[in-house]
Amino acid sequence: MTKLALITGASRGLGAALAEALAPEYHIVAVARTVGALEELDDRIKAKGGAATLAPMDVTKADAMAHLCRGIHDRWGHANLWCHTAIHAAPLTPAGHIQAKDWEKSVSINLHATRVLIGMVEPLLLAADNGRALFFDDPRGGEKFFGSYGTTKAAQIALARSWQAETVKIGPRVDIAVPAPMPTAVRARFFPGEDRAPLADPRAEAARLLGEAGIGTAA
Repeated sequence: MTKLALITGASRGLGAALAEALAPEYHIVAVARTVGALEELDDRIKAKGGAATLAPMDVTKADAMAHLCRGIHDRWGHANLWCHTAIHAAPLTPAGHIQAKDWEKSVSINLHATRVLIGMVEPLLLAADNGRALFFDDPRGGEKFFGSYGTTKAAQIALARSWQAETVKIGPRVDIAVPAPMPTAVRARFFPGEDRAPLADPRAEAARLLGEAGIGTAA
């Protein structure tokens, strides 16, 4: 049976690094909005003998995500692993100056889409032997100027923890990891002037996080 990993937010950063680390042991279903970056990821996966299905779509589009999940079910019947890295990094601003569009986009991507995806992906994970879901915390809630990102990211993880508690005995297994700071585009928006040299390499961090979660890779 083909082992399949669904990566939401796969075009860059940790999502792309996870996809590369999991291939070729897993067939990768890579979801992101940036077509060019997905194609580059596909080239890197093929170079190491893996295979990917590219899904250039917006995770907030419920109809598109439902179509994708139905396609996964019809073709493979299951998903062994879901890594959710899709996130919106709203501009840093005082709480009293948060723009409505930034708040709404943060809620839509970071929280609402996560709720919708849990409902869609859970049956695919339950159809696999020991299906797993992996979320990634970035504890910024309550920090100054992080009102949009910190609040919605904390809410996303709270939702994931509820799902985790609910599924301990019945599955799927839900894990929540805390990545080390990495030189990603998200972090660059928050800390544009920092020295990036000490930051963790995304590929090394992906390997560490998967290893700590007990998720095997071919590399």
